Amino acid sequence: MKHTIAISSFKGGTAKTSTTLHLGAAFAKFSKKKVLLVDFDSQANLTTGLGFDPDAHDSLAPVLLGEKQVSEVIRQTTTPNLDLIPADTWLERVEVTGSLASDRYSHERLRDILKPLNYDFIFIDTPPSLCWLTESSLIAAQHALVCATPEFYSVKGLERLSLFMENVGQRHPLNVLGVVLSFWNARGKSNDAFLEVIERTFPNKLFDAKVRRDIAVTEASVFGKPVFDCAPSSRACEDYQQLSKEILKRL
Repeated sequence: MKHTIAISSFKGGTAKTSTTLHLGAAFAKFSKKKVLLVDFDSQANLTTGLGFDPDAHDSLAPVLLGEKQVSEVIRQTTTPNLDLIPADTWLERVEVTGSLASDRYSHERLRDILKPLNYDFIFIDTPPSLCWLTESSLIAAQHALVCATPEFYSVKGLERLSLFMENVGQRHPLNVLGVVLSFWNARGKSNDAFLEVIERTFPNKLFDAKVRRDIAVTEASVFGKPVFDCAPSSRACEDYQQLSKEILKRL
């Protein structure tokens, strides 16, 4: 069974892209799953984090506009079983371009494009905002993964994101798989208050595995590879592996 998972947050700085990249790499590397990562954020951080130049490759924009086939924009990464559809700045305004601008059902195009693809997992990295790209991603997915950090603005943004997902869920079946906390410090003074808000907003959805702050993740992105290849003994490796196992259990 194929699982399509949209990875979302309401604000930047929640390690959403790192989570997308490393969950995909963990499933491909350790669980031997066939994985596709979709960079659907015009900032293209997932694309550059895997060593690709966004200006040198097509994104999903020409596919959404009917100008290319999806097979033409899929790229193989250096990790076996892990493929990528890159992003570029064109994505930012694609919904007001060409045939999409006049299509009242344009939000469903991504779902129709991804549906026939033969992968065990498809992870969609969404923009950190409640826009057309994010809504299209949630409609294309069966599951949503929410990224947050133990910080006031990140946690407050969860309430807006929850309402947005509820709205999409009224038109399309959507399961909130869980909430991932990154930049975790077990000794943080306000941890209990943050965890309480998360529990109230997404009851029983917080993963036990939490991703601690680790410079190895930043260093790995410079090399355009997952942290598993650059710093296999790092705590980030341990945390992302634990998170991937927990997700498999929930599925």
